[in-house]
Amino acid sequence: MRGLELRSLATRDGQLRLSLEDATPGEPGPDELVVRVEATPINPSDLGLLIGPADLATARAEGTPERPVVVADIPTQRLGAIRDRLDQSLAVGNEGAGTVVAAGDHVRQFLGRKVGMLGGGMYAELRRLPARDCILLPEGADVADGASMFVNPLTSLGFTETMKAEGHSAIVHTAAASNLGQMLNRICIGDGIGLVNIVRSQAQAELLHAIGARHVVDSTSPGFQAELTQAIRETGATIAFDAIGGGTLAGQILQAMEAAADRGAGYSPYGSNAPKQVYIYGSLDTGPTVLHRTFGFTWNVGGWLLTPFLQKAGPAVAARMRQRVADELTTTFASRYTRTISLRDALQLDTLRDYERKATGEKYLIDPSR
Repeated sequence: MRGLELRSLATRDGQLRLSLEDATPGEPGPDELVVRVEATPINPSDLGLLIGPADLATARAEGTPERPVVVADIPTQRLGAIRDRLDQSLAVGNEGAGTVVAAGDHVRQFLGRKVGMLGGGMYAELRRLPARDCILLPEGADVADGASMFVNPLTSLGFTETMKAEGHSAIVHTAAASNLGQMLNRICIGDGIGLVNIVRSQAQAELLHAIGARHVVDSTSPGFQAELTQAIRETGATIAFDAIGGGTLAGQILQAMEAAADRGAGYSPYGSNAPKQVYIYGSLDTGPTVLHRTFGFTWNVGGWLLTPFLQKAGPAVAARMRQRVADELTTTFASRYTRTISLRDALQLDTLRDYERKATGEKYLIDPSR
């Protein structure tokens, strides 16, 4: 069996090359499957590997219509951040779904079935991987449903699990109108968890209100800080998950949490004793994270990633989360896509620039079988 896969190469001389390469998955081992990939999403986490720190303003097209190639420059000062991947051609795509076309002796029951997959290298026509990294799609679900059944669903569930494990009772979430943000709203509404949604436009606020969100604040509003403080006061949120990363928003959330805190103990020059935690899990703004320290001393800012969280939570928690995703795949964890493209489309400059913008509500799906 042979197929094409999309690969990303960053060179030591400061060049990014995206290309389609021949790939042979090989015969499956006793516990392995070969899957024809039919749907795989473009997540922000995928773009980090696909494009890295390259300057897309310098991108140019090479190759042929059948084998397009995109070349872009990587600024010299950014090469140090990716030194461990330089001169390595890397497969891209964290998750996907498709049809099993070959199966090892121990997992023959998967043959011909549709599965969701997690394991990297999904921007490919064929993918060989252990059966343990696949989940049979439930009755009535198609490959578009299964394509995004890992990263966003497990991340949104991971937020609520982290909240509970660390003793918080409500959440603040930024870039909240995204597919992930909509999932988090459905979880919190269903589970009775308070959620403050921070969005960047009135249209995004209306989208969330339409699915039942109660607390939505627009960061472009002149009264944003006061509105955020009031929403945090009403929910009691003391933990936040920030997809933006750069800029002042993380500090503004901490400031609002401090302003909303119960000051029953009276004034202290060290601020309130209320715990305040912001986890940064994305980089929609790649600039510095700026904190104007107006929120006392009882606070933390850190990073949050899905894989370390799952490792820390343990196999029992991870299995419970995965089962909930499978049970609610077409309801709570449904994903919606702006456009479905082929592997070759993904290397067209206009299309590449469109999905690289990571615009809220504009999620792209690749169908490598096209």
